[in-house]
Amino acid sequence: MSDPQHQLRLDVITIFPAYLEPLRHALLGKAIEQGILSVGIHDLRQFATGNHKAVDDAPLGGGPGMVMKPDVWGQALDAVAAGELNADVTSAVPHRNDKLRHDDVRAATAPADRDRASADAISTDNAGPATVPLLLVPTPAGAPFTQADAQAWSRESHIVIACGRYEGIDQRVFDEAASSGRYRVREVSIGDYVLVGGEVAALVIAEAVTRLIPGVLGNTTSHEEDSFSDGLLEGPTYTKPQEWRGIAAPEVLRSGDHAKIARWRRNQSLMRTQRVRPDLIDAARHAGLLDSEDLFELDACRLSTEIFILSGDRPWAKVLKALSKKLKKAGYVVDTIDAEVIETACTPDNVVVASYMQEFDSPPLDPLRKVTITGRSTLEPKDATRAVAHALDAGEHWYGTSWIP
Repeated sequence: MSDPQHQLRLDVITIFPAYLEPLRHALLGKAIEQGILSVGIHDLRQFATGNHKAVDDAPLGGGPGMVMKPDVWGQALDAVAAGELNADVTSAVPHRNDKLRHDDVRAATAPADRDRASADAISTDNAGPATVPLLLVPTPAGAPFTQADAQAWSRESHIVIACGRYEGIDQRVFDEAASSGRYRVREVSIGDYVLVGGEVAALVIAEAVTRLIPGVLGNTTSHEEDSFSDGLLEGPTYTKPQEWRGIAAPEVLRSGDHAKIARWRRNQSLMRTQRVRPDLIDAARHAGLLDSEDLFELDACRLSTEIFILSGDRPWAKVLKALSKKLKKAGYVVDTIDAEVIETACTPDNVVVASYMQEFDSPPLDPLRKVTITGRSTLEPKDATRAVAHALDAGEHWYGTSWIP
């Protein structure tokens, strides 16, 4: 038997342990037999409670399907990280190790794998120290799994794969796993299609990674909300409890306002796709699949505006109340509005006051107001300032500026 320089520990958590039987066969089985690879397959239901050992619950905010529960997954990942489980598998059948295979012979004279050589420049996931396990989460909403990933992960010492089912696993499981420092987390997709669970993806990743470990291959050369259904990745999902390990589910999902929930989910989908798969956003733009609200969410930037106006004899409370609605029509979505009266006698150098006095040779009688707005817009700063002035019906005597914070 070989004495490998590198060994990989692979733990897979699933509700269908038998699905992972192929990990005991062929090259992976031989790697187990040689001591290059050790594999633990863990039944998620052993961490569930109650007579039915339920591992899922209805999604917060409504919607189809079920979401896997964070309390069950949290306990499972805690146990794996602590090395408390003993569920190692053995090779399915003995392998011959008394003679070289054809690829072992070829390897003696074959050139080095260019992918492996270039992989030295590829770092592993940098969300935490390499001394903690790498947690892989197969999901169609993840970053594409590539050969570069397989190369990098073949140098890991401990990989854990979380096999989800139904509508996925509560997002807080991965947020907490990463923030606690117990795992480095990567959500990964094996293609632009949807499977019924993560087990098939786990097999794909396990084989792609394991075959690149030295000694495994002798020859180193040798429904509507699902991701991609509308050309975008699915946003994060949540279920009960509403707060788990100090992490609260988004407030909008508890609002009961189905229109707001739908818009929030759409926006989360857009932003995740923009971050992870910008090529899909480009394709959706080209195909005309994005409406005006979608384009605003993608293209708007943070903006602040400060404007001075002579307010005149107007019901100022009503003016401010209508301001957000007017600005939204103009393409400026408001987060906050702050207004205050400025004493003109104390600000003779104010541009608006000076302009008025130059024209009328006397100080203005109307109050001078400063209005400060923060929000998001696709408008250029100067156009945003004009939009605010128009919405306030500022007249001729006003001065303002907008900027990107």
